[in-house]
Amino acid sequence: MSQDHASLLIELGTEELPPKALDELAAAFASGICDGLARRGIAADLAGARRYCSPRRLAVLVPGVAAQQPLQKSEALGPYVNIGLDANGAPTPALLGFAAKNGVAVDQLQRTTDAKGERFVARSEKPGQSTAALLPEIVTEALKALPIPKPMRWGEHDYTFVRPAHWLVILHGDTVVDADMLGLRSGRSSRGHRFHHPQPVHVADADGWLDALRAAKVLADPAERRERVRAEVARVAPAGSTPRLSDALLDEIANLTEWPVGIACAFEREFLAVPQEALVTTMETNQKFVPVFDAEGRLTAHFIGVANIESKDPAEIRKGYERVIRPRFADAKFFFDEDLETPLASQQDALKSVTYQQALGSVWDKTVRVAELARVIANRLRDAGIAVDAALATRAAALSRCDLMTRMVGEFPELQGTMGRYYAAAGGEDAQVAQALDEFYRPRFAGDGIAQGKVGQVLAVAERIDTLAGIFAVGMKPSGNKDPFALRRAALGLARTLIEGDLALDLRAQFDEALAQLPDGALAAGLPKGKDGTVAVFDAAARRAALGAELYDFVLDRLRGYYVDRGVPVEAFQAVRELAPADLADFDRRLRAVVEFAALPEARALAAANKRINNLLRQAGGMELGDVDDALLEDGAERALSEAFRAAAADAKAHVAQRDYVGMLRRLAQLREPIDRFFQDVMVMVDDGRVRANRLSLLGAVAGSFLAVADISQLPAA
Repeated sequence: MSQDHASLLIELGTEELPPKALDELAAAFASGICDGLARRGIAADLAGARRYCSPRRLAVLVPGVAAQQPLQKSEALGPYVNIGLDANGAPTPALLGFAAKNGVAVDQLQRTTDAKGERFVARSEKPGQSTAALLPEIVTEALKALPIPKPMRWGEHDYTFVRPAHWLVILHGDTVVDADMLGLRSGRSSRGHRFHHPQPVHVADADGWLDALRAAKVLADPAERRERVRAEVARVAPAGSTPRLSDALLDEIANLTEWPVGIACAFEREFLAVPQEALVTTMETNQKFVPVFDAEGRLTAHFIGVANIESKDPAEIRKGYERVIRPRFADAKFFFDEDLETPLASQQDALKSVTYQQALGSVWDKTVRVAELARVIANRLRDAGIAVDAALATRAAALSRCDLMTRMVGEFPELQGTMGRYYAAAGGEDAQVAQALDEFYRPRFAGDGIAQGKVGQVLAVAERIDTLAGIFAVGMKPSGNKDPFALRRAALGLARTLIEGDLALDLRAQFDEALAQLPDGALAAGLPKGKDGTVAVFDAAARRAALGAELYDFVLDRLRGYYVDRGVPVEAFQAVRELAPADLADFDRRLRAVVEFAALPEARALAAANKRINNLLRQAGGMELGDVDDALLEDGAERALSEAFRAAAADAKAHVAQRDYVGMLRRLAQLREPIDRFFQDVMVMVDDGRVRANRLSLLGAVAGSFLAVADISQLPAA
């Protein structure tokens, strides 16, 4: 690399940074530095920039950074010539002032032309500033732009940062860039591992920084640190076992350590009597330990801790980890044993004293509404040929919130649903009910699957429908980035359960059912209040109808993003949405058929034809279409289209009866040629009113046949 271009290293050392925010802070810092260089026109290999971080540092290394800005050119537009010069061609005060403002003589001004005419322009060039002179400002801007919700102030300083700052390294190649910020003076002295290498680390140049820290027992590359965590966990894992190291846990452990070292640990086997989910939650969430499973997926009495030190006596660290985990496990066992002494159903009375939402009543009130919805939904699915027991669905709904009142869930809120399943099974509830108590929370997060059992799916649908209906009714629907009741997630979970579970259910009818259960007071709570704090008399039926339509649209809005993420074109989604099918499982079948249809060579031409038909029908002013009168058809293209359409419509009708939308659209796609010939040879808007109406009726019937699946005029046209 030439002397004019060298790697730039910026490292800010701090007290231990929050592990869950570390990656975001490092990415934002690197982005800020690169943006600052780009805005100032400093040449650099920004694509090759690398962000680094550890619990005690944020850093960025940018290769090929120029030592100086390029030549700086400026251009200032002045008055137009007719304003800058008088009738004798002498400079006017306006021109003289412009020249003086830009520090040039009038005769040094140039001219340029724009849409309004010729005008004066002052152009100048000056050498760019050195990168070293600009870097303090660039780094300061990058630090100020970091996403720090609660900055700290330390000592008697006025400045703030996410944690107290202790050292600053800024090197351009092997040269220190002078800077003062956060009470620190930049230099070439970094710091190694807090215990293994407490003395300063001399950094000769930017490119040698990473190796210098590695020699000081600090892995500053987060990717390298993650790989070492994986390797250490695998190294100390008992033979034949499988450690469960999730991505989230891996990230957190890596951001808590600078030199990770695995420590194999164990706990008393008696704790395995506690549901493994409780033990795993304690290990992963509270202690950042890695649980270990056997070949059959059962939790073993082993776990792995990852220390931030290479100890001479790892047995002492092991004892410490085991001593820390033991009381947590003992608490979990105590809570579990205590909860088992009380039947799950006996917790129902306690739900009556817990407020769900002021206008919507208690958690028990919500449970009663959900149970009724579950019963109705199960019966409607059974009528549609889907085997689900309404009594079991109702029972599951009645028990669905009981585990919230148990001691285990009170201590470990993450286990709601999971503990309901264990307690229901222990109490002799039907296996489908017990499974549903856990599954109805699914999908719990992006990428999670839906409930697998039909009872669980029914409960998941009923729960989300009641939540959406109730919160919308009281006027607390999402606004902007605010969604305190997670209604967007609930709507997507509802749609996914209906679609992926292939549940033939009228969503609009179910929202109507849910809204009908809400008291009028809940409906009034969402209306604007007068100056006296009261709500004017309102039509409850009309409000329920309006809310039902709004809720259906809200779910479809979430569904649009769901399909876009899966590569479905927006036009295809909109083609089905125009018909607004109430059954989302049917919506999905239609959409998949439209996507397949859109790939056919005939699709664009047929989409264009449907657009043209719609335009003609609009021109007809909403004329009522009747049956096609064969006596008014002309021989040739018109009669050929009529005959081809009747044959296709008869075949398509059989496909629709079986919901074979793919087969139907493929059959209708065969109408492309007769439709093209019709538009080429036949004038639709003729003077003869009867003929015109007959031709519009024929075209309306053709377009209507496609509308049995979707509005294909929404698709891209030829």
